[in-house]
Amino acid sequence: MEGVRPGGGAPAGGPGSGSGSGSGSGSGSFPSLFPPGLHGIYGECRRLYPDQPNPLQVTAILKYWLGGPDPLDYVSMYRNLGNPALNVPEHWHYVSFGLSDLYGDNRVHEFTGTDGPSGFGFELTFRLKRETGESAPPTWPAELMQGLARYVFQSENTFCSGDHVSWHSPLDNSESRIQHMLLTEDPQMQPVQTPFGVVTFLQIVGVCTEELHAAQQWNGQGILELLRTVPVAGGPWLITDMRRGETIFEIDPHLQERVDKGIETDGSNLSGVSAKCAWDDLSRPPEDDEDSRSICIGTQPRRLSGKDTEQIRETLRRGLEINSKPVLPPINAQRQNGLNLDRAPSRKDSLESESSAAIIPHELIRTRQLESVHLKFNQESGALIPLCLRGRLLHGRHFTYKSITGDTAITFVSTGVEGAFATEEHPYAAHGPWLQILLTEEFVERMLEDLEDLNSPEEFKLPKEYSWPEKKLKVSILPDAVFDNPLH
Repeated sequence: MEGVRPGGGAPAGGPGSGSGSGSGSGSGSFPSLFPPGLHGIYGECRRLYPDQPNPLQVTAILKYWLGGPDPLDYVSMYRNLGNPALNVPEHWHYVSFGLSDLYGDNRVHEFTGTDGPSGFGFELTFRLKRETGESAPPTWPAELMQGLARYVFQSENTFCSGDHVSWHSPLDNSESRIQHMLLTEDPQMQPVQTPFGVVTFLQIVGVCTEELHAAQQWNGQGILELLRTVPVAGGPWLITDMRRGETIFEIDPHLQERVDKGIETDGSNLSGVSAKCAWDDLSRPPEDDEDSRSICIGTQPRRLSGKDTEQIRETLRRGLEINSKPVLPPINAQRQNGLNLDRAPSRKDSLESESSAAIIPHELIRTRQLESVHLKFNQESGALIPLCLRGRLLHGRHFTYKSITGDTAITFVSTGVEGAFATEEHPYAAHGPWLQILLTEEFVERMLEDLEDLNSPEEFKLPKEYSWPEKKLKVSILPDAVFDNPLH
């Protein structure tokens, strides 16, 4: 539940807090009412918008630290005049308050010192093209930012520049083609050093489905650079225009050639996704449940251990960054909780259940070599298999599917990946519910030929099955309902 109010009317501690007179100067007015972490972010906003000391805000009525559902205390909304010389149009600029540590008293984020990140280390921003005659900023971007913040708080997966977010719905709930997001550094806001650590600013950029797919197949940074070259699709400041009706590839068909060349040269930087997936060990009789490590739709899988969870999370995190070395994190890596080594270990790992360690101790899980496996994906996840093979494995890298409905994980590895427990001699290996599959370059090329119709999923009906008997490997593309209702 949120309310919109001028900044000067915010509660004590808000960006415009004080007497409500609109002075809002911050540093000199009411320091006792102005939390230092919030003050640092507000100072950067004042640097950009000295004539807007009390912007409109969307504020959480019941704060997250009091049990409310919205992690962001505030979202400030500024009017930016753009830069005509750079062909940057006038737009609304949204800035979040709450992903970083605003208060320093452990009410939301545990204070870990001034040298590392403050809270999650970043705040979100968004630039929305101002429509002609629009006198006030739309408030829907604030709810969009709250949705992304909820994901960060619940999963503890932080964002970084180049990340993509599959949203599968118009960002403003209209009929717009802008249905997904990329993230990049805000072009104007500089990192801020607060008493509770450093805060950077990541800008949300709305993109079409075709642009999201290009980012998945190549990398987010490459697509962001292309968007900067097309004024109506973002321009140098990457401003989102919800009325944009054409993709950058429709506006300039030559851009697709740049993406294709980039994939061929660089491969894909995406090395992991959350997905609807499962796997079966076909080499074990179904009735043999003793010490079973297979994952089967309709059965309760073994839980991932904490250390496996850390490795898979690191694999997924690396999928959102540029990977220079095709190395899986060692399975016995000693890392603190979460994705950030500097983060305090107070937050619980989102992929590990509270009782996972008690269910099956890590030391008792042995790696098993499997003779035959059956992989199961929903249509969206299956459509990424060619990307996994062509953009990752043929470039000596790895790719991980992590189930969003359980502890299942499937990692494809090439022969050049170090740290894998699957080998050329035993290409299928499982560690608890985590399966690794090693594929040779020759087999990858053959699979790409056989899986060619996955590039046009609208042309085939589900379920769809692919099989390589001599490799003892089977892949099924199944309806979502199989994963949503595993007991049916």
